[in-house]
Amino acid sequence: MSGSLKGSDIVSIRDFSREQIEQILNVADKMVPVAKGEEKSTELEGRVLGSLFYEPSTRTRLSFEAAMTRLGGRTLGFDEPKGSSVAKGETLADTIRMVDAYSDVIVLRHPQEGAARLAGHFAEKPVINAGDGAGQHPTQTLLDLFTIRNEKGGIDGNHVVIVGDLKYGRTVHSLSEALSMFGAKLTFVAPPTLQMPKEHIKHIESKGLKPKISNSLDEVIGDADVLYVTRIQKERFPDPAEYRKVAGAFTINRTMLREAKKDMIVMHPLPRMNEINPDVDGTDHARYFVQAFNGVPVRMALLSMVLGGME
Repeated sequence: MSGSLKGSDIVSIRDFSREQIEQILNVADKMVPVAKGEEKSTELEGRVLGSLFYEPSTRTRLSFEAAMTRLGGRTLGFDEPKGSSVAKGETLADTIRMVDAYSDVIVLRHPQEGAARLAGHFAEKPVINAGDGAGQHPTQTLLDLFTIRNEKGGIDGNHVVIVGDLKYGRTVHSLSEALSMFGAKLTFVAPPTLQMPKEHIKHIESKGLKPKISNSLDEVIGDADVLYVTRIQKERFPDPAEYRKVAGAFTINRTMLREAKKDMIVMHPLPRMNEINPDVDGTDHARYFVQAFNGVPVRMALLSMVLGGME
């Protein structure tokens, strides 16, 4: 992918250059007043977003719908496959072909890794990956970067500690690779069975970075500028017994944050289970609800750029 995003599929963060990411974040900045309802836009009036969610979603699905609505467009689709012909056995290829005929852009969440790229082969309209199995989640990564940039004044040079399920968590796969483009210092904290896959570590190292691997949050929290917490992905575990061994491995609470820098921020892609105690919500560190809102201006920027609007 190079130059303009008009008509482009958004499948993997690896498809972007640092310059393109910065361009998207700059456009997202301009979208914030519209995302908050302080200004109105009719930029995508008459355009239709096809929203296909084969897996449950709250923030990603609703923020895409909010983004399209804020820009004057409309959304059609389903939020669970049992309410569509998928329940009758329709293939992904055929569903994509149909929705391609009804819409101007397709947003797809699917449990199978690689589904979004496959969909791009069958669609003439742009396909945006809203999460494919344990693979990639590029739009979550972009809103995460937007949050870090806004809250920390930039991305470069920050020490980002990523903790939780790093094996199955598609969010952290995309985010860690994107952060490597910006030269951020990375530390991965997880039980050995849930550490970052070697493929992603090799990709990060190819950018000239050497991430630190740890299974102790206490050892690294004091040096973190950003603490990015993820839940244990129960639905990805092939063996329930393996999930039970690691469930609740890390829980962030107010007492633990006494060791943190005053300006350290805590992020989470949500939903959270027991990884962040509610007593953290009222601290100056908490940014996960701001982070969730940021999905709207960032996805507004993407929809606008993919459909030929702002650059």
